[in-house]
Amino acid sequence: MQGALEEAIEAVTGEKVNVVGAGRTDAGVHATGQVAHFDTEWDRSTEELGRALNAVLPLDCAIRELGAAPPGFHARHSATGRAYAYTVWVGRARSPLLRRTALHVLAAIDPGLMQDAGRRLVGEHDFGAFGQPMSPGGSTVRRLTRLDVRQVGRRVIVELEANAFLRHQVRRTVGLLLDVGRGAIAPDEVDRVVARLPDAPVPRRVPACGLVLVAVSYDGDDRVERGAADRRSERGEAGGPRSAAADGEGEGLGGAAPGRTAEPMSRDRNTE
Repeated sequence: MQGALEEAIEAVTGEKVNVVGAGRTDAGVHATGQVAHFDTEWDRSTEELGRALNAVLPLDCAIRELGAAPPGFHARHSATGRAYAYTVWVGRARSPLLRRTALHVLAAIDPGLMQDAGRRLVGEHDFGAFGQPMSPGGSTVRRLTRLDVRQVGRRVIVELEANAFLRHQVRRTVGLLLDVGRGAIAPDEVDRVVARLPDAPVPRRVPACGLVLVAVSYDGDDRVERGAADRRSERGEAGGPRSAAADGEGEGLGGAAPGRTAEPMSRDRNTE
């Protein structure tokens, strides 16, 4: 998605820009609430810019909202939380319409058992058994603020919110919960997985197709402005170009920054 956005921005504004997203996702992961930012000299309204970009973007990517970002905004570094949802389709017959957005499971699973197991993961823990940090040697401690499992017809949806996630953490969490739901392991085995005991079950990573980045959250405290001042100081600058922030859907990332433009994006693929 980053490449598609940068190409669209160049086609509309004539500028070569670097689009910075709130996070990257693996191939096959989707996003309905990705956020990204970019710097631009565009001197007309962000509403016009948003319409123009959607007119040239691929059909599997769309900007849902675009606006000037506040000073110091950074799509990734300013984020205070992220929310994902993973969808499982349960039944003997597959759903052709959901094949790209849900994992098909033949055998029945128990959402109640999955919820019991999931509650044990809520809170601040070392989630090293579930994923790796983006930077080598980085911390594997994360704060999971919510994990809910709900059933809607034949769909079982796992919703997770955290201050941040490790690479593959969501997909391995869902894999472990599915093993609980089908009765392969007991809910209290989750405690042993988190403790990384030698004989604990190994969380399996489920396919990317069912995963969606639903939202990226931000707060309005002054850490954002201080961050901008620090970056300008490092560059020896007093200010910077206009920036935009965007929120959207699609396969990748979306958004913009302060003085910049930010856009919410949506697209069919993304990376956890």
